Amino acid sequence: MFLDKLKNQLHQHQFLFMGEETAFRSAILIPLVQVDGEWHILFEVRSLTMRKQPGDISFPGGRIDATDASPLAAAVRETSEELGIGPDMVNVVGQLSPYIASPSFVVYPFVATIDYDQTIHCYNKEEVEEVFTVPVSWLLNHEPYMHSVAIEPMPSSDFPFDKIMNGAQYQWRTRTMEEWFFDYEQYTIWGLTARILKHFIEIIK
Repeated sequence: MFLDKLKNQLHQHQFLFMGEETAFRSAILIPLVQVDGEWHILFEVRSLTMRKQPGDISFPGGRIDATDASPLAAAVRETSEELGIGPDMVNVVGQLSPYIASPSFVVYPFVATIDYDQTIHCYNKEEVEEVFTVPVSWLLNHEPYMHSVAIEPMPSSDFPFDKIMNGAQYQWRTRTMEEWFFDYEQYTIWGLTARILKHFIEIIK
């Protein structure tokens, strides 16, 4: 009886990874636009008055709200709010694999086409300083470069060292994080945006 019930439970919907249900979840959109008959990817420069990451280059997107029907719905809503276009103008092409930055942070990326000519006139200037585009052909022919960042665990002052072997002498593992960079004209795309962009370009290749 127990095993039958367990088997049924294990076959039901599972979260993508342990902790997904409590993680900070966000959804972003990679907007494809046509400029002079050529496909480009559109990027935002975050407003310089934003509290978090002012001036950073990003894709449209943000936190998935409880009222969003799905990660895709969140990506479309955020894109509409930031770029000032109607949801009906976001034509979804597909979805990329989620990016699990950590058990407490996951990003769901989607790809869609939007109208560039309308976007450049109506983006939300409270959230977006400017928008710019990079030709897909340029991205296919220019490799990003990488720098490493060492991340060392820092136990809290009340960490129960007496509960673990070797106590305060426990050998924590230092993790190395790869940070990728794309330099295009006066813009530098890096961080989470560059990581997702790199994965997208690899798929196209």
